[in-house]
Amino acid sequence: MRTEEFWAIVDRARAGASQPAVVAQRAVDELAARDPGEIVAWGRHLDKVMAASYAEDLWAAAYLINGGCSDDDYDHFRGWLVAHGRDVFARAVRQPDSLADLPAVRAAVDSGAEFAGQEVLAVAADAYRAATGEDLPPGEPPGPRPSQDDFWDFDNEDEMHRRLPRLAALFLEPPEE
Repeated sequence: MRTEEFWAIVDRARAGASQPAVVAQRAVDELAARDPGEIVAWGRHLDKVMAASYAEDLWAAAYLINGGCSDDDYDHFRGWLVAHGRDVFARAVRQPDSLADLPAVRAAVDSGAEFAGQEVLAVAADAYRAATGEDLPPGEPPGPRPSQDDFWDFDNEDEMHRRLPRLAALFLEPPEE
């Protein structure tokens, strides 16, 4: 599946939807009506999108926005990002601090909302099961992930202000001078 078709399915699913679960269900419904090979291809493309977004500063942004972020939480956060479409996703991967532009993120400062879209991560498996009655065939094992031990300390507020100044300005106290 080409990148354009992957994101076109996401875009159609997110039209008028504000919750990742709704986006996921709409994507499942569309994919379940397709050839099983297309469903598999969509899932493999999602795997590539997830691998490409495994980035230290994006994880730090998720950690800051959600008030902490485990391995699974980071996957779920990126599922939430996928549900926002290609432009938001690509901008966040390129420049994680751009998440400060999203109204939902800005509102989370007061509401304490946390962002997760684990349902998006299950779209291919759910669609395949709906279409065939069987489990999605296993794909390639994910490539090696960088060690979290090599990441900078996400609890270091000075480093957050340096790397993610706009998000830090929203979620943290101003740095001491």
